[in-house]
Amino acid sequence: MSLLDHPDAQVLLADAVLTPEAVRGCEGRLAAFLGRYLPRFRRAEQRANATLVIRGLLGGLQRKTCEPIAVEAGVHRKPIQFLVGAGRWDDEAVMAELRRHVAEDLGEDRAVLVIDATTFPKSGADSCGVGRQWCGRLGKQENCQRGIFLAYAAARGYAPLDRRLYLPKDWAGDAARRAKCHVPEGIEFREGWRIAAELVERSGPGLPHAWVVGDDEFGRPAQFRAWLRGRGEQYVLDVPSDTVVRDLECPRPPSRRPGHGRPRAVPFRRVDAWASGQPAGRWVRLTIRPGEKGPISVDAMAVRVRTRLEHRLGPEERLVVMRTVEAEPEIHYALSDAATDVPLEELVRARFARHKIEEVFEAAKGEVGLAQYEVRGWVGWHHHVTLSLLALWFLCCERRRVGGENPRRDGAASARGLHATAARPVARPRADRRGSVARPVAEGGGADLSLARGHRRLPAASAATGYQLIR
Repeated sequence: MSLLDHPDAQVLLADAVLTPEAVRGCEGRLAAFLGRYLPRFRRAEQRANATLVIRGLLGGLQRKTCEPIAVEAGVHRKPIQFLVGAGRWDDEAVMAELRRHVAEDLGEDRAVLVIDATTFPKSGADSCGVGRQWCGRLGKQENCQRGIFLAYAAARGYAPLDRRLYLPKDWAGDAARRAKCHVPEGIEFREGWRIAAELVERSGPGLPHAWVVGDDEFGRPAQFRAWLRGRGEQYVLDVPSDTVVRDLECPRPPSRRPGHGRPRAVPFRRVDAWASGQPAGRWVRLTIRPGEKGPISVDAMAVRVRTRLEHRLGPEERLVVMRTVEAEPEIHYALSDAATDVPLEELVRARFARHKIEEVFEAAKGEVGLAQYEVRGWVGWHHHVTLSLLALWFLCCERRRVGGENPRRDGAASARGLHATAARPVARPRADRRGSVARPVAEGGGADLSLARGHRRLPAASAATGYQLIR
């Protein structure tokens, strides 16, 4: 018996099939979806070109930059390039409308705001904000641009919320480079955590949420944690293993001379040293979410601590230590301002909502061309990223719709990984003055519908829907 004939494999293959009924009406839904966003573009040609760009980002192009999008749509590239690179439309207004949409569709009191940074490797030195920085994608210092992003994680799904290009200090002080890349006058150097604070301040008030979470880039600065406390935000922020804390639940060590002098204070310790010294019975096994191979669990514990700042003690916080349950476990450390009556399970749930922004980056870069741009200026970067996140939000809405109608055995949506592309006007692409021609996904009114896994074809009848759907 071949591997594909195995009963488990047959179940997975059956679950992978997307029927024509599941995607019928996608074109109309995209038009309705864009109906609330297009008024944010002031002119008719901007609205038409923005629609073409979003269709192209949702489509099957291998390279989702302006020129292939224009060629596939049968229009000249220059108006498309101008819209993305320098068009006078308000990308902040579009993002504000997206956040209102997210609040309507996903808003819930237990949701989590997730902060993270991602990088975009660049070979040249002319793109706005480019420089040698830590590039997580490559795992080393490399020439790249860096963006700070905010996402929303709720029980019903996730969504992108906001973005901002990081401008290194040498860029912020270089008038010539600023002028060349059209960096607005009011934009100054900001540490990553200050940009994150601006995003939370701009996005948080209109979105119900219970937590703010992020990796140790944002948990390490005590100023950011203090800023969140000042706004009444609950946070669970990762910190490095060398963070130094004082255990407030540990008894004070005995005095060297009983009855004389001040009581001795509990010594400060690194969080990794503190965790390694705890008894096995202190760890609590918690299931954080279902996984493809079964529930994902961690061992966790929490303790009240104070951090040691430069010239003073930090306020009381809770140190949360989490250890993955696997052959080679990973240990994560986080600080939270949650009250002691907040259950450990809730702290761990909030912290592991961080993986949702990784899904946002993966989907945005893999499905809607987030990293595929050829703009160099400040405005162009924010325009492109805004349109990409808008296309991604449409995909998020479609996944929830399809998944809600086709539940898996484990209750998860069967539309995971769905890449829905609304039908584009059928037009024979023409070359522009560069002579480039992009091959369309389909010609003559049909569409190529395929499954990425195993390259299996959907039934021929699916071609009549006019959509490309990659699962």
